[in-house]
Amino acid sequence: MKRKSIKQCLAFVLATILVLSMAACTRSEQSEKPPTPQPTDNKTDQQVEVKLNPDEPAWKQDTSPVDLTWFVGANWYGQTWGESLASKHITEKTGVNIKIEVPSGEANEQMTLMMTSGQLPDLITMGSWENAVKKLWEGDHVYALNELAEQYDPYFFKVAGDGTLKWYRQENGNTYGIPNDSYSPNLMHETGLSAANQTFLVRKDLYEEMGSPDLSTPEGFLNALQLLKDQYPEYKGQPISPFFAQGNVPYGMTEYLHNLLAVPHEKDGKVYDRMTDPDYITWLKTFRTAYERKLLNVDFLVDSDTQVEEKTNNARYFMMIREWTGMSAVNPMLAASSNPDSYYIAVDGPQNSKGDSAKLFPGNMDGWMVTMVSKSTKNPERAIRFLSYLTSEEGQRDLFLGKEGETWDMVNGNSELKPEMVQLLETDIEKLEKEYGIVDTYWMMRNPVIVNQWRPEKAPYIKQMEDFANGQADIDSGIYKGLDPMGDSDAAVAWSRISQNWEEVLPELITAKDEAAFDKIFENFLERRVSYGFDQVMEYRQTELDARKAKMAE
Repeated sequence: MKRKSIKQCLAFVLATILVLSMAACTRSEQSEKPPTPQPTDNKTDQQVEVKLNPDEPAWKQDTSPVDLTWFVGANWYGQTWGESLASKHITEKTGVNIKIEVPSGEANEQMTLMMTSGQLPDLITMGSWENAVKKLWEGDHVYALNELAEQYDPYFFKVAGDGTLKWYRQENGNTYGIPNDSYSPNLMHETGLSAANQTFLVRKDLYEEMGSPDLSTPEGFLNALQLLKDQYPEYKGQPISPFFAQGNVPYGMTEYLHNLLAVPHEKDGKVYDRMTDPDYITWLKTFRTAYERKLLNVDFLVDSDTQVEEKTNNARYFMMIREWTGMSAVNPMLAASSNPDSYYIAVDGPQNSKGDSAKLFPGNMDGWMVTMVSKSTKNPERAIRFLSYLTSEEGQRDLFLGKEGETWDMVNGNSELKPEMVQLLETDIEKLEKEYGIVDTYWMMRNPVIVNQWRPEKAPYIKQMEDFANGQADIDSGIYKGLDPMGDSDAAVAWSRISQNWEEVLPELITAKDEAAFDKIFENFLERRVSYGFDQVMEYRQTELDARKAKMAE
């Protein structure tokens, strides 16, 4: 190693020893007493005396300007704060200005780098299934929300709800994240709204011109692909892509396809290995046959997000394993195009050998994403109070409806979007989000129990997909969602290796030269899966499922 001088080297060594000594002392102190939120040295907090009341929101007592960074773990999220009407209204009301950050690549990887650096955004929203979430909790990178609420805003407990906090409560008694889009089975049974978004979609005009073929059996599926190749190979001078699976191998062709086939999650109280289900294997072989006959190519496994968006916007897919919510902006555009019947509708897709209807994931207590307060924030008191506000009905109204008199009015005692806003929602959602920032623009803290009362009636080309998904939702199956291990445990590492290998193996299965080759490739995968630690994964799933059942019974 190059040195400029011995003195500089000695200084560096002494400084390092000092830092390590201080860190050791800190760890020693922390081992004696669990960390608690520390009062901020923010000048604003010193100037404003806040009197805590569990029945009153604390944010109203301090609306001085403060900046918070908010990491949204979705690289496709393109919204900003401070330009739209809703965001301006919220900042004017609360004093909180938000700077939204999104990952440039994979959210897990970027969050891991942030944890390593020790510099995290004030607020963090990540998918509830992400490995980084568990690492944030176990690595002491985020505050326990219950501790923050006790110290700075007990009103949080009133608006967050004990059910949600209990569901995410860890073994140490703390809750570190609050979910959006969280549904309880009781709520879904009561309202009939399942929050199911998985669907099998087809392009309406092509499907009907073909005579609405049966796509639920391997034979019908292959026949429809052959008809497409023979009679409808192009659209507007561009080749039609026969098929698309959202999330490619890990999601669309695995968990999602399992649900379409109504593959059980457990048998006789024991977690079931859905990957080896005979009906699933039959359908994977059907895709292999389609590839062998040149009815299907592998673009659905390799298309980039940009290519998927371009093909979808131009109605160049025929069939899609795709969540209907992802088409809520596309279908209106296609319905308003020169070919108004080129939008997508939900139909029965692949089914099991018994012909059972799909059993689609509904919403569940896990929700979609969870929001946390990092220990890097200099304003933990403002962060928890802001989350309390956003979680409350007032905050939900401001986020979803915007500003009264400008984007919504009170009509016969009900809060309703102005007609021009509803029109934008149906025809130009991009303008609605950018200029007004309402409805689902800022979904990070969305509570469907509250906001669904304000949703306008959906257009027929949206409602058809939603109704179809609701009709096939298995309301009680939400408990099975996200059973796989996360974090750095042996089971999580094993599952990561198995998942990565499966992403490589499935394309090999589909492109196998014959069925014998398919069987050999799959057999080898199952052997590797065991060597990676699949027994540990199954043991983890069982333990997690049993724990969830116990929580639901409380």
